[in-house]
Amino acid sequence: MWRFRRRGQDLPNSSITELNDRSTQINEACAGPPDGGYGWVQVGVCFTVNCFTWGQVAVGYYLSSGAYHEATDLDFAFIGGFNFAMAMLVAPLVTILARKLGTQPTMAIGVLIQTAGFVSASFAWRVWQLYLSQGLLIGLGLGFIYVPSIAILSQWFSKKRSLVNGISSAGSGIGGLIFSFAIEAMIRNISLAWSFRIIAVITGIMNLTATMLIRNRNSVIRPPQLGFDTKLIRRPEVLLLLFWGFTSMLGYITLLYSLPDYASSVGLTKSQAASLAAYLNLGTAIGRPLIGVASDRFGRMEVAGLLTLFCGVTCFAIWIPATSYGVIVFFAVLNGGILGVFWMVQYS
Repeated sequence: MWRFRRRGQDLPNSSITELNDRSTQINEACAGPPDGGYGWVQVGVCFTVNCFTWGQVAVGYYLSSGAYHEATDLDFAFIGGFNFAMAMLVAPLVTILARKLGTQPTMAIGVLIQTAGFVSASFAWRVWQLYLSQGLLIGLGLGFIYVPSIAILSQWFSKKRSLVNGISSAGSGIGGLIFSFAIEAMIRNISLAWSFRIIAVITGIMNLTATMLIRNRNSVIRPPQLGFDTKLIRRPEVLLLLFWGFTSMLGYITLLYSLPDYASSVGLTKSQAASLAAYLNLGTAIGRPLIGVASDRFGRMEVAGLLTLFCGVTCFAIWIPATSYGVIVFFAVLNGGILGVFWMVQYS
């Protein structure tokens, strides 16, 4: 073993170990992301997180089955939007907690909050109780689980970054697709209350498993993990990115929650309208990995700009004049793959 000397004295073995560990970390940092290995486990972890967090938002419209007579369509839209909003608004706090407590403890808190939200929603019988349970609690839990996992894949992948982000974000489409049919069957055969409780058990187990398997490379990369970086907000390119992300996600949420109602307004049956959410999630599951591949090959900015423009054109060319079930299904599948392109290309 090499012995290091300082002023004529040998360094203790603990100091030598620390120096060797730090040297290893520096070498790993210089080498960059491994682009594989245990990183593929992290892809599965982030896919699971997306599947059992964002995938649950897609089931909100099933609440319009008449169980809450005082609720309006606007109430259900607000509950779904509130869910999304809370997950993002809590991001600075979650980032700080992840820095102080670590990724896994912070996500574990989120699993508890989200599970409590689903369980409390199962006992709700007034619409304001849904705002607190499905809107506030589940939204907070979603943020605590999802936000710490955002930067994980960028720490493990460089050349295939858009591809793995596309695979990961496709989890929300798979989750929405599975639960769209499963929740409808559970509500019809069991009850709305027990459907929420079953969701609580499933999502709790899966997200807890993802929490135990997730690994960051913070010890190597040493990111600042700031809750809010005021220096970045002064940069024009960052402001442009934020503006694009805001408008892109505004259109995403609008289409996600209004497409089934639009189908009902043009005379389609309730069953046909409900199935559109499943078709949209199917498009998401298929399209997002493909967008990831295209982004890695042709450039993230180029693909994002082109697809954002294409999505806007199809809304005017296909959605607005559509009155038949087949055309609306085609639109749902096509745009399901494009919606939320922000998630696949945001890490350059």
